Amino acid sequence: MGISFPGQVPSEAIAFIKNKALKVGFSYLDVWREEHSFAFTVAKAMQLDILRAIRDEIVKALNEGRTFEQFKKELTPTLQKLGWWGERPVMDPLSAKVKTAQLGSPRRLKTIYDTNMRQARSAGQWERIQRTKAALPYLRYGLGPSLEHRMEHAAWDGMTLPVDDPWWDSHMPMNGWGCKCRVRQVSQREMDRNGWKITTPPPDNPKEWINKRTGEVQMVPEGIDPGFDYNPGKDRQRQYDKMIRGKLQEADPVIAKAAEKHLRMTIDD
Repeated sequence: MGISFPGQVPSEAIAFIKNKALKVGFSYLDVWREEHSFAFTVAKAMQLDILRAIRDEIVKALNEGRTFEQFKKELTPTLQKLGWWGERPVMDPLSAKVKTAQLGSPRRLKTIYDTNMRQARSAGQWERIQRTKAALPYLRYGLGPSLEHRMEHAAWDGMTLPVDDPWWDSHMPMNGWGCKCRVRQVSQREMDRNGWKITTPPPDNPKEWINKRTGEVQMVPEGIDPGFDYNPGKDRQRQYDKMIRGKLQEADPVIAKAAEKHLRMTIDD
């Protein structure tokens, strides 16, 4: 049975993928954390036409509610035609060595589909959360339909915190490869009706992790896979606001003042 994502796909989720720039990377470690908010990449897809073909099928899958089986059926012959299938020699630009690598395969397509669909929905959901947080000021963490759950994720089930609590900066699902956890936005009325209270998050207990491609040392919260400890929707909005404010500094002062006032009103809304 194919993986599918029920429910109407928000336009924000589609825009999240569609507006990403294409960025090649030999390893999944080459494009990291919040870089994914703006860059679409697939490890060892070293040509832009291959990346574009994959991204376009992800957008179609989101827009048309396609299952994984439909996504795989459409994309496989395209990738085979482009030569991105099976085991092939690929040069690692970091070491300049040619290595035999697994390119396209049903298993890889499943990871590509699942990860991109979930991250896009998460980013789109965050935009809607920010627009409606006055009426729905809390987020409640919930487990997904996995047969088995990570111990830490199971401990977070039912965690209820204000929308803007910093815990969501690193714990907004998805929180690892194959993670199907989710959040639900709730009102004060629903909190009262169910007897729910704001909970206290457990300590992050960060673990040291080293990126083998860059040598960079990072501290990753316990229970979250390296590279997933960020909020794609919030980070995208933060970087977007930073870019806009940078452009306003270069603009005519009168225009910049009016634009900044409009931006501030939009953010407040």
